Amino acid sequence: MPQKADPQGGRKPKGPLRNGWTTGACATAAAKAAYIALLTGEFPDPVSIRLPGGEAPAFALAMEKLLADEASAGIIKDAGDDPDVTHGATVIARLRHGPPGSGIRFTAGKGVGTVTRPGLPLAIGEAAINPVPRQMMCAELTAIAESRGRIADIEVEISIPGGEAIAARTWNPRLGIVGGLSILGTTGIVHPFSCAAWIHSIHRGIDVARAMGLEHVLGATGSTSEKAAQALYGLPEEALLDMGDFAGGLLKYLRHHPLPRLTIAGGFAKMTKLAQGALDLHSARSQIDNSFLVSLFPTRTSALEHRILNANTALEVFEIANEQGIDLAGPIARRARETALETLRSAPVAVEIIVTDRKGVILARSA
Repeated sequence: MPQKADPQGGRKPKGPLRNGWTTGACATAAAKAAYIALLTGEFPDPVSIRLPGGEAPAFALAMEKLLADEASAGIIKDAGDDPDVTHGATVIARLRHGPPGSGIRFTAGKGVGTVTRPGLPLAIGEAAINPVPRQMMCAELTAIAESRGRIADIEVEISIPGGEAIAARTWNPRLGIVGGLSILGTTGIVHPFSCAAWIHSIHRGIDVARAMGLEHVLGATGSTSEKAAQALYGLPEEALLDMGDFAGGLLKYLRHHPLPRLTIAGGFAKMTKLAQGALDLHSARSQIDNSFLVSLFPTRTSALEHRILNANTALEVFEIANEQGIDLAGPIARRARETALETLRSAPVAVEIIVTDRKGVILARSA
């Protein structure tokens, strides 16, 4: 259940980038500190944890509270140089002893979401604390308990003050996670501008659509093209996959987890990149090849070819084609569909491409 931490929404800093820590790592450190305090009356500060890859970072506590039967600790998330929406949020773990034999139980506090739809790696009604963070916390808490000859029967409540407001900027509502954020992380480390969170969100969206029995899903490069295609088919919210620039992340997952029908919608420039064979459509990672666009003109003079090759943008080439009475959007849609089918290989997915203008008017649709 990834956050919409937009790796394209912030300008990438120059020079070496600083890694950060996931909400899962912060929750694990907070839970460990709170459990030690619950057992000993003292909070370790800083508190170190073991990550899945063997790293052992230490975290300073931002808050601590000890009562007779419970303990709470909080850690401010540092996402490093990644433009993560949860950077600076406080992740709080509140622990209390559970009944004998109850084991380690996780609950969602204020600002942490609850799962309400099938298809996610957690059951409906569960706190949106992903499997790896749960495993990390269980490993740390079990080790502490065993070192003191105890059994870890503990209730772990994770909260993030302000998390519900932050979650409005994520894909959680669309995935059926209500009430706040997800506790995430597979390695515990945030690698700046890695795009991993976005791609994982696409995968989870496909999983939800499959679990709900949907047969037609839509991946769009932006809200304008998404609205146009959604209105065309009347698709429910659960069918909308936040593809953004990651056509490859969408298509490669569908290759192994197919759905019957896929529509990809986007503006002329983005769909031109897909038609050229690019699977990452971001401007920093793929560019328009004007010579490719030249090849789509059925007839051309040397003067016209010169204009196309020296055009500054794909939109300028599109306007040149309109002047000449040439349909350029249609061939782009067909070529983009070919790229999609090649990426899907033999997966049983029927693919359609929709090309829109900046106002959401549909310029072309592939077969």
